[in-house]
Amino acid sequence: MLLDTAALYFRAFHGVPDSVQAPNGAPVNAVRGLLDIIARLASEFRPTEIVACWDDDWRPGWRVDLIPTYKTHRVAAAQPTDAVGHPIEDVPDLLVPQVPVIREVLGALGVPVIGAPDHEADDVIGTLASHSPIPVDVVTGDRDLFQLVDDSRDVRVIYTGRGMARLEILTDVTLRAKYGVSPAQYADFAAMRGDASDGLPGVPGVGEKTAAALLASFGSLDGIVAAAADPASGMAAPVRARIAAAAAYLRVAPAVVKVVRDLDLPDFDARIRVGTGERAAELDRLAVEWGLGSSLSRARDALAAVAAVA
Repeated sequence: MLLDTAALYFRAFHGVPDSVQAPNGAPVNAVRGLLDIIARLASEFRPTEIVACWDDDWRPGWRVDLIPTYKTHRVAAAQPTDAVGHPIEDVPDLLVPQVPVIREVLGALGVPVIGAPDHEADDVIGTLASHSPIPVDVVTGDRDLFQLVDDSRDVRVIYTGRGMARLEILTDVTLRAKYGVSPAQYADFAAMRGDASDGLPGVPGVGEKTAAALLASFGSLDGIVAAAADPASGMAAPVRARIAAAAAYLRVAPAVVKVVRDLDLPDFDARIRVGTGERAAELDRLAVEWGLGSSLSRARDALAAVAAVA
């Protein structure tokens, strides 16, 4: 199970009242909410391994170089930068101090936190999902990761976009039914459709239905661009004009939308294990220090139950 960690802790932060606090008065709503999410996922889907995939760079410069609007609206208003000069993401003030606690708790639970320099969690997920020797569940609220779905390799997406109470499981069949495209076509589909939440403009006048119809007719974005340049292709003239007008965007959009699948990641052990000895003591300490109470207990119990079966 590969967790799109930031997507999940943002969801937890907004789903649990910030009145949930540690004994020292610090907010821990995102921490407790994420633990509840992990408990739910472990109990329902019973993974044998869990990885918390991390945004070492939430807005990589190489993606911004290709599309300058990429995630621009998420940059903090004052344009501050981190220690290496990257713009800092606009994160709610009450969430910022919880992120280190989340990393600490995940470590104590034995869940490896894996990121990669100059890359997003999506790219870590893409690499791990593409090379895993065992079936993979990707847990995310990001539709871009639908491109990883692959029934032949038992890779599916557990989509949280409608909330934890309405999880959607995406497979080849359900993706085709939902959008009319295959997983292999999804990145091209997303590039044409655009995504305001990521600052991707898409092709003006080409929505989901038109994008799916074009892919059904011409197979890929390359095929669509070639057809737009060919008056004999059968593509309607207005659509040809829209594709031609967006040619500069379409040359670079696929490289931004497609997740990286070949990162050099560190070795790690993601097998779920029951916390004993020093790890159990560390979890007990964190439970008291941060007032994690029943949320941490539920996560520990759910992981222990899966570990016992495995």
